[in-house]
Amino acid sequence: MRTFLYCEAGFVEKDQWLPNSWINVECPTAEDIHYLTNQFNVPESFLSDIADTDERPRIEYEGNWLLTIIRIPVQSQEQGIPFTTIPLGIMTNNEIIISVCYYKTELIPDFIRYTRRKEVVVRHKYDLILRLIHSSAVWFLKYLKQINNEVAHAEKALEKSIRNEDLLRLMKLEKSMVYFNTSIRGNEVMLSKLQSIFQEPAYMDNELVEDVETELKQAHLTVNIYSDILTGTMDAFASIISNNVNTIMKRMTSISIILMVPTLIASFYGMNVPIYGENMPHGFAIIVMVSITLSALSFFIFRKIKWF
Repeated sequence: MRTFLYCEAGFVEKDQWLPNSWINVECPTAEDIHYLTNQFNVPESFLSDIADTDERPRIEYEGNWLLTIIRIPVQSQEQGIPFTTIPLGIMTNNEIIISVCYYKTELIPDFIRYTRRKEVVVRHKYDLILRLIHSSAVWFLKYLKQINNEVAHAEKALEKSIRNEDLLRLMKLEKSMVYFNTSIRGNEVMLSKLQSIFQEPAYMDNELVEDVETELKQAHLTVNIYSDILTGTMDAFASIISNNVNTIMKRMTSISIILMVPTLIASFYGMNVPIYGENMPHGFAIIVMVSITLSALSFFIFRKIKWF
């Protein structure tokens, strides 16, 4: 689906394309692809690159076209991980600005609403790219807070009972943060490259660039902190599980030794040979009492050395 957005006091939708307006294409259909390639001569290779889910942040030229790919966070629909990142492609050519994303996201609609609410004036293509990178950093921080809350809930659940489901939940969150960390670093490198390209005085906005750098650094620092905390939590629970296994093995070993004592005595007296006490009137009771006494003695010994 494509929308034509023109910046007046924030982006407003138009029925058709106007010079210096922004064409946003979300989940493009075959008709949208045909429109971009035939109406604006957008390179098909650019659209193919953006369609690649694993495409890294980068810049590419083809003719007068400039392709800028950044990674943005989204909530994953798959069972594997709760959050992931996807490529957002921004193609510019003089007065043409086109963004393409093959997935439905919350970032673009929220960014458009923000520009209207704050009456933001986007002056040129570099300004738009910077603001989209800034918005991606904001959404990284939003999702990181959700991840941190889910980690806290999983920790509370694991404190009560260590279940495989909660451990797998933490592993999935850890995978999401790895994706976030890689994408944020890629966007930081992308920002440096953009600064070297757009050096003309007309494009210079040091305050906006500084805001974007600050937001990206904060997102990078936050994901590193949360990732370290989660790694430490996983290591701690791994140690707890190992300790619990050792405790259970010690108890099982103690129980087997305690049960072995009466079994050993019964085995001796069950042999088909003459043995002492076979003619005693209370021989069976005596053997049972001796077995119980020795088993109880073994139990108290194990309790004293804290194997129980």
